Amino acid sequence: MQIPVQVLGGPTVLIEYGGLRFLTDPTFDDPGDYPAPSGRVLTKTAPPRTPLAGLGPVDVVLLSHDQHADNLDHSGRALLADVPRTFTTPAAAGRLGGTTEPLTPWQSVDLPRPDGGTVTVTAAPALHGPEGSEPIVGEVTGFLLTSADLPSVYVSGDNASLDLVKEIADRYAPVDTAVLFAGAPRLPLLDDALLVLDGTGAASAARLLGARRVVLAHCDSWAHFTETRQDVVRAFEEAGLADRLQPA
Repeated sequence: MQIPVQVLGGPTVLIEYGGLRFLTDPTFDDPGDYPAPSGRVLTKTAPPRTPLAGLGPVDVVLLSHDQHADNLDHSGRALLADVPRTFTTPAAAGRLGGTTEPLTPWQSVDLPRPDGGTVTVTAAPALHGPEGSEPIVGEVTGFLLTSADLPSVYVSGDNASLDLVKEIADRYAPVDTAVLFAGAPRLPLLDDALLVLDGTGAASAARLLGARRVVLAHCDSWAHFTETRQDVVRAFEEAGLADRLQPA
C-alpha cells in the first residue's frame, strides 16, 4: 500500500493516512521577507505548489515548531484556527494556544479513523542544530504515524541529529515512508553548523530507518537553504539510495 504524500513546497507536506488528512508545517504565503531571530531575515522565494484555497479540509497539523517563518508563516498561523487538532512542542503550544496540543518526545495520541480504526501520532525527538543549541534555536519535534493495518510514516521535522534518528530507528525501523526535511540551513551564530540535515545526512537517515520510500521536503522555496533538492538527490545517488526517492 502506497500512502499518498504530496510536497506542497518548503516543509509543507500533505499526508493522507487512515482516512485523515495530515499537514506538516503550513507555509502558504507568497514570496517575501520575514524577520528571524538573531537579526536575520528569511526570504521566501516561491509560492506554494497548491494555494491555500485549493488545499481542501485538513484534519490534523503536525507542526515541528513555530518560531521560524520557514516552518509557520502568516497564512499558516491563520490556518491553525480552522484545523481541529494541531500537535507540536510544549513551547510552541504555549505560545500559540488555540487548538494546539503539546507532545513531548515519545508521547502518543490515538485518533479515530473514519473506518472505525485508530491512527497513533507519536512525537519523535528532534534537534534543530548541534548538541547544546536548544537555548538558541528552541524546541522542535518530529512525528510518527502508525496504525494496525497501515505502513508507518516518519516526519523528521527540522532535525539535524543522526543520533536521534538512530534512537527512532531502534524503536520503529523499518519505516515504510520517511518524510525527511533537508536543505542544510546553517547559522553563523553556531559557527555555521547545520540546523537541519544536509543531503548526505538525509541519505544516512534513510539507511538507518530502513525506509522503503523517502519524500524530500524543506529543500526548496527559501533562500537560506544551502542545498537544493538536486543536491540532496545527488547525495542519495552517491549513497546508492536514489531508487527510494519519491519523484518531485
